[in-house]
Amino acid sequence: MGSDSFSGDETAPFFGFLGAAAALVFSCMGAAYGTAKSGVGVASMGVMRPELVMKSIVPVVMAGVLGIYGLIIAVIISTGINPKAKSYYLFDGYAHLSSGLACGLAGLSAGMAIGIVGDAGVRANAQQPKLFVGMILILIFAEALALYGIKNHTIVRVRLVQRNGIATENGNAEKEN
Repeated sequence: MGSDSFSGDETAPFFGFLGAAAALVFSCMGAAYGTAKSGVGVASMGVMRPELVMKSIVPVVMAGVLGIYGLIIAVIISTGINPKAKSYYLFDGYAHLSSGLACGLAGLSAGMAIGIVGDAGVRANAQQPKLFVGMILILIFAEALALYGIKNHTIVRVRLVQRNGIATENGNAEKEN
């Protein structure tokens, strides 16, 4: 072991960074699918009712936000991997992997739901404008799926802080005496 190595298992950072990558990649996959699927619906609806195009962009915007959720969680996870602290263990790596996967896969699921609802919803809204509020409510519930992944990350992060000690200003954990 070199002087820059972790005092824990040296594979632990791999799992932590894998969690950060999973959060970003899967959330962006969900955002891409939701944007593409909703965009097809908007384009199709725009042929029939071009005046409703701007109103029908809502699903595309909601899908795009999913990638931002993944980016935020990836940054939080990767900043928690600090080689100078020399106290990043397998438990921490597995915790970051699980929270990254939970956030990323929740974002992917939300993106699929938003895409399908957005596609069908904007087409239906073109034929019956009274369906707009219902479509928005369904989209909100679909977006909530991604928020559950973020909530899972928050719970895991609190558990890590409890296990490792009190978080300091720079994000490192210090043990209480």
